[in-house]
Amino acid sequence: MTSQDAHLADLRIDTPPATLREIALERMRRAIIAGLFEPGQRLVERALCEQLGVSRSVIREVIRHLESEGLVESIAKQGPIVARLSWDDARQIYEIRSALESTAVADCARRAGAKVKARLGAVLSELDRTSKKNSPPAILDATHEFYKIIFETSGHTIAWEIVNRLNSRISRLRVMTLSTANRTVSGPARMREIYSAIERNDPEAAAAACRAHVAEASKIAETLLAEQGDV
Repeated sequence: MTSQDAHLADLRIDTPPATLREIALERMRRAIIAGLFEPGQRLVERALCEQLGVSRSVIREVIRHLESEGLVESIAKQGPIVARLSWDDARQIYEIRSALESTAVADCARRAGAKVKARLGAVLSELDRTSKKNSPPAILDATHEFYKIIFETSGHTIAWEIVNRLNSRISRLRVMTLSTANRTVSGPARMREIYSAIERNDPEAAAAACRAHVAEASKIAETLLAEQGDV
């Protein structure tokens, strides 16, 4: 490599900075998932511009994107509102999760070597730490990373794309179930059962633990949504 090549290589931007739209989108997404904006609440452009410090054009782009993720819906003569959670939608999401995740963890258990097991173990340690602090955003990040490793290892790339498309609604349901007593303990415990089966390279046990984990979360969500009158 010549001296000029070396200097030109220094110009490369490996991690492009996030645009204002991307920053606003992520903050709005997190706010809705965390419950800062309640289901059914109107999203007023002027107020959002002031709260986020961005232009109306940015807010409109963000709202369109959140609508495609299922976090926002547009109501005639009312405008955009935070999408309401219904049990019918939640049930379908849990059914999709159970089918895709149980297959992925089974294949991960078949393929996982020492490096994958070490990565999963490290993520679970982080999950335990964030759960004790009761930090939903950090819990969501660790949980997402746990399943990302599993889907990548299993080779289920298309299934992971589907999960990612549903991720905002999945995260919203996770935060809702985390608000119940003991879920920050029982959730990670269920995930550790999945990990233990992967560590033993036991696909059947991994799939069974995954289905039990999703079924437990589904039952909690059904109860909570019933209390809110959405079942």
